[in-house]
Amino acid sequence: MTDENQSTTHFGNQTVPESEKAGMVHGVFTSVASKYDIMNDLMSGGVHRLWKDAMMDWLAPRAGQRLLDVAGGTGDVSFRFLGRAPSARAVVCDMTESMLIAGRKRAEADHLAERLDWVVGDAMALPFESNSFDVYTISFGIRNVTRVQDALNEAYRVLRPGGRLMVLEFSQIPNELMQKAYDLYSFNVIPLMGQIVAGDRHSYQYLVESIRKFPDQETFASMIRRAGFEQVKYRNLTMGVAALHSGWKI
Repeated sequence: MTDENQSTTHFGNQTVPESEKAGMVHGVFTSVASKYDIMNDLMSGGVHRLWKDAMMDWLAPRAGQRLLDVAGGTGDVSFRFLGRAPSARAVVCDMTESMLIAGRKRAEADHLAERLDWVVGDAMALPFESNSFDVYTISFGIRNVTRVQDALNEAYRVLRPGGRLMVLEFSQIPNELMQKAYDLYSFNVIPLMGQIVAGDRHSYQYLVESIRKFPDQETFASMIRRAGFEQVKYRNLTMGVAALHSGWKI
């Protein structure tokens, strides 16, 4: 039994003690690590690659910058960043070691090894000094964090003055009819795809449910401002299926 006074949060559509969510999320990503990249391609029809390219276009990486890619998993965003920014360096930080191991096996990892580090860490308590990064990114990961506001506060802490936050996350489609159509696809197709390709329906059921629990664009933007960021803006991608959020530590 859990303490009646213990704080709770959501794990998909389940209500769970806050103290248990991180372990449950860790279990999900440990389970899907080996098929994570191919499932991203299948679930989005490859569109996630265009979203990440749009992220880089808005971010405009510059030579010599230091990136912290939180919940960076297999390194997709870091590889893109380093490809656009000569002499830049990146740290991929993820709580799931098996995701980092899968990333290290990618061809890009060998090519960029001298400019890329892999660190196991928690987005709510980052193992880095304050004011130590120029850019902080998190892609399709912040909705899995137990306390999202704590993660945003940590992002602000580790960024240098003048540093930039960029979040890519699934969001809410402003059109109600289109949102219902997307929900039908998400809840009926993606878990089945997870069962066929990754042998894991449960994990992909959670991932679909977690999208619906995440705040809408305006609510999330207000949370970014609460963490201390300024010039906070967002852009919808594919009609709001995903959104890019940007903020600056002034």
